Amino acid sequence: MTIWGILIGGAAGLAVGGPIGGLLGAAAGLFAEQQIRRQTDPEQARKVAFTVAVIALSAKMAKADGMVTKAEIEAFRARVDIPQKDVERVGKFWDLARQTPEGFAAYARQTVELFGPRSAILEQLLDLLFTIARADGAITAEEWAYLSEVGHIFGYDEAGFNRLSDIYSGESPPPHLILGIAPDASLEEAKAAWKALARTHHPDQLIAAGMPEEFISAATDRLAQINHAYQTLAGQIRARTA
Repeated sequence: MTIWGILIGGAAGLAVGGPIGGLLGAAAGLFAEQQIRRQTDPEQARKVAFTVAVIALSAKMAKADGMVTKAEIEAFRARVDIPQKDVERVGKFWDLARQTPEGFAAYARQTVELFGPRSAILEQLLDLLFTIARADGAITAEEWAYLSEVGHIFGYDEAGFNRLSDIYSGESPPPHLILGIAPDASLEEAKAAWKALARTHHPDQLIAAGMPEEFISAATDRLAQINHAYQTLAGQIRARTA
């Protein structure tokens, strides 16, 4: 069963508390015709919790500047694999998340508790939020404030968030920035940074950490970006030191 089938077909039976659990409970009423099943699989619970966090933070991201646009919703769908048969129900879940009384900070804090500060899986979530923010043009001041606050809650200091914003705000960042090293780094430093990032951002690692496979295409894009950055920078270093 897909993560969407689990989410709208009885996920409220999972042992997930906090605002994420509250949203699941509200969804159980939304999909009242579905039979709520008691489930205890902790791995499945983490995947459902991640999915709910993505929907909640994405929905609230889309209205950060006071208006949800078609482009923002399409940006979400473009980065997440949702079968056509589930689109309508997922859309209802999105609307429910957008209207919940809990602020986005509550969902962000619980997500950190579940997956750890500055983890690769949280960086993937920030990538999605940046995608939504820039979907309808330039990122607005309200959206920047939202992204910055989520980044702070996720454990990134100002320098760390600025680096991620340079990577994910739609520009073409230099390869050393993608790898998180100095512009004049050695080939050995570049290789070490590349290996570490490629390992932590590998789709298999993210799936093991709790990311459902329906979200993995974005992770594959990130890994390709990391690999390309290393190949480009390695070529530049060799040319510079030849």
